Amino acid sequence: MGIKIDAINQEQAAIRKNDQSDKKSIFALLNQDISFNKSFPDKKKEQFYAEISLLLSAGTDIKTALELIVEETEKEKDRKLLEGIKDDIINGLSFSEALQQTGKFTEYEYYSLKVGEETSRVDVVLTDLAQFFKQKVDQKRKISSALSYPIILLLSAFGMVVFLLKFLVPMFEDIFKSFNKELPGITQFVVDASATVSDYFLVIVVLFVGLYTFIFINRKKDWFRRISSAVVLKTPLAGDMSQKIYLTRFCHSMNLLISARNPLLNSIQLVKKMIDYYPIQSALEVVEKDIMNGKLLNESMRAFPIFPRKMTSLIKVAEEVNKLDAIFKSLDEQYSKELEHKSELFGKLLEPFIILFISVVVGFIVIAMYVPMIEINTGLF
Repeated sequence: MGIKIDAINQEQAAIRKNDQSDKKSIFALLNQDISFNKSFPDKKKEQFYAEISLLLSAGTDIKTALELIVEETEKEKDRKLLEGIKDDIINGLSFSEALQQTGKFTEYEYYSLKVGEETSRVDVVLTDLAQFFKQKVDQKRKISSALSYPIILLLSAFGMVVFLLKFLVPMFEDIFKSFNKELPGITQFVVDASATVSDYFLVIVVLFVGLYTFIFINRKKDWFRRISSAVVLKTPLAGDMSQKIYLTRFCHSMNLLISARNPLLNSIQLVKKMIDYYPIQSALEVVEKDIMNGKLLNESMRAFPIFPRKMTSLIKVAEEVNKLDAIFKSLDEQYSKELEHKSELFGKLLEPFIILFISVVVGFIVIAMYVPMIEINTGLF
């Protein structure tokens, strides 16, 4: 049995009315991706869902399962969180309601588990949530592994160039002044660049700090999200990776909700709140209205370029045979494999490019500094 939209809205209104102090934190969580806060990261969440699912599948009741998990939990904050959930269940709340009371679970998770409770499929929902977080953690780890070395190289290159221009080149400049000769063009260019960096070093630092502050302050605003996502999507490889990451999460979430017999419209509403990615969120707002007006899912999604034509074609077939959950599961697996391949490729392509950049820039500066020396030795300077 699915949850009616009116019931969801009424329940949300009651929660806001009874607990005004949590209003801001709840809405802040709804604007983020599925995640605990920093005190309970995705890796712990994956473990939590997997252990609960395993114990329930083995015939253990939820209270006993939580007691067992609490006993094995070492961190005090985590233990208090789980004990609070257990106490709420003892006091008469359902598992989904107890999770919601903590303020650390999103609406998406709450309603997924609530549907699982009403359909006696809690173990299935928990398994899928554990799989989702495992996949999310694996994706982050693979992308971080592929990009960490190139990023370190890039930062090292930037620091090296700044060091050369601010400290090393001025030393050579003092030597060149003693020659009372006109410098070669390449050397003069580097000396001028060094003077600019030295004169405006603090200004450059302030600009970088200001740019970071500007991005940090505006990162959640729609206009900034729209522009930044459009720029990223047009960037070679990075744009395709970004699209695959969020399409994977979209497909996995839709599969989880639909397989739990959640109505399609409710699923769209919950996924829209869960995925913090402007192109998909803005598209789902229109898709939600189209479905309410009787339009098919594939027809509405076809109007947005963020959804590949292959995806909408498969969804069309799935709607005809009533197998949306199977199609979304298949697409989830496909995009996950493509993302893994793209992240490895991106890292392999970026690394030699950065090494080449370092070699060219540093080599250019070093050569520029030694050209006058060579000309002195050959009598040309």
